[in-house]
Amino acid sequence: DTQTLTSKTLTNPTVTNYVETQYNAPGTPTAYTVDLSQGTVHRVTTGGNITITLPTNAAGKSYTVMIVYGGTHTVTWSATNLKWPGGTVPSTTSSSGKIDIFSFFSDGTNTYGVAVGKNF
Repeated sequence: DTQTLTSKTLTNPTVTNYVETQYNAPGTPTAYTVDLSQGTVHRVTTGGNITITLPTNAAGKSYTVMIVYGGTHTVTWSATNLKWPGGTVPSTTSSSGKIDIFSFFSDGTNTYGVAVGKNF
């Protein structure tokens, strides 16, 4: 049985075989805005230096951004109250064909980012 649940609260659910929606950004943008209505995993291939704009802070939101480098490109993050471990924005691999993965969590005031893995 399949049901669509909109704006429902689940209390203590057990989820088996959970799959997140991966959204593949079209083309090779130099500016990209993460839209969580498209999914919680965003895969972006760079076409030049890129600015990635993160969603507005909302308590409990978490998501992942995968960056596939289409060349030697730099990444700039744009977000309100974006915090990184140690207060330092992590370096990116920025080498053609490589992938970096970043994860983000919001508490409603701040967005906390972490490099999950780089140079895949």
